[in-house]
Amino acid sequence: MDTPRNRVLEAWMAEHGYSSNSLADAVNRALEELTGRHGGLDGSSVRGWKAGRVTWPKSATRRALENISGLPAVALGFVPRSRTRADPASRQQEDPVMKRRTLVGGVAAAAAAASIPGIPVPRRIGMSDVDRLQKRFTEIIASDQQHGGQLGIEQRAAALADEALALQNRGSATQRVRNSLYASAAAFRSSAMWAAIDGRRYDIAKVHMREAQALAEMSGDQAIKFRIWSHAGTMYRHMGRPTDALAANDVARNLHLTRSDPLFACLGHARQAATLGLTGDATAVRHALGCAQEAFERADPSLARPVWMTGISDGSEVETLALSAHLRLGNFEQAETHAHRSLTLLRPQMRRDHAINTARLAVAQLGQGDAEPAVVTAMKVPADIAAQHARVTRVLQGFGTALRATAPHSTAMRTWTEHTAVWGSTK
Repeated sequence: MDTPRNRVLEAWMAEHGYSSNSLADAVNRALEELTGRHGGLDGSSVRGWKAGRVTWPKSATRRALENISGLPAVALGFVPRSRTRADPASRQQEDPVMKRRTLVGGVAAAAAAASIPGIPVPRRIGMSDVDRLQKRFTEIIASDQQHGGQLGIEQRAAALADEALALQNRGSATQRVRNSLYASAAAFRSSAMWAAIDGRRYDIAKVHMREAQALAEMSGDQAIKFRIWSHAGTMYRHMGRPTDALAANDVARNLHLTRSDPLFACLGHARQAATLGLTGDATAVRHALGCAQEAFERADPSLARPVWMTGISDGSEVETLALSAHLRLGNFEQAETHAHRSLTLLRPQMRRDHAINTARLAVAQLGQGDAEPAVVTAMKVPADIAAQHARVTRVLQGFGTALRATAPHSTAMRTWTEHTAVWGSTK
């Protein structure tokens, strides 16, 4: 009869981020602490435990495992030898009961140990904690796509960053789990940074940026490093500091990640193009956008990427950044083309981006002398976003100023004035 696999151990290892090799290494270190000699286990030893070939490891090894997990060996699915010597037919009959007793006994033993003063049983932080944080991060991204720039989003993201860091001190964890927690904290802090940038709260955005950069370094996560430095470039661009923006973009663009995944390179080139628009260098803008398009075409669409890369994957962000670059250059016809493309590609839930690109489309149309169509377009921006989102409001205020300068006594101007008069009621 085949020996049953140790599913309990397999589940515990998956929960806490252990591979066969990494658990063997951890047990060897624990054995060295217990006995003064480094253990001789390797990945094949752990695979033997999982396969059920070894149902009751040696006493020192069991103790090392118990020290690592905070659980008795039976709670990890191991069965004492006295039980394994039972008659096969009898064992087959008793297996379900024995498994239940083993599990209940293990839980009871752990609970009993926890109740004894002076015997700490540390909580083990695992990948399920990281997964829970990742779900919250997805919610933050969804809120940003819907509303963007709101103080509430910034505050929630900052609080979740603190929660991720607090987990580091609540129990033991593998290095993989700790790195993932730092990456989660950096991701939340980068979202707080972005919300502050989007709301034009630049001083607080810088505070979030510095915290996010430190956390990203501790995590070693290239993707989150890219996001933070790329956001820094966007922040300096919005502040009208192209030199600093280009420098921050270069940090992001020079990460190894941009060479292993062309989609990150695409975003880096596109954001560089938007910044180069501030310098008036049309040739450099065209070159950067060409590089972005070439990288986009090389990117593998099947690769798993962070949730915040959605707009890059569908091409909408590249069109958005090209729109921004050409508006800065005064290339209104090309800007209009990119605006239409972006609005076609943007997903319905991305209300903030729909609103800001609709406002930019109106600016591009007005720049070509089409006042009436431009006003019709500008009026499509939802009133709540027009009044409450700092960047959208700023674009529409610039639109109104340009309209007043080019067609002060037109029907279009009167229509726009009447339309904007109701914005105050939406605040």
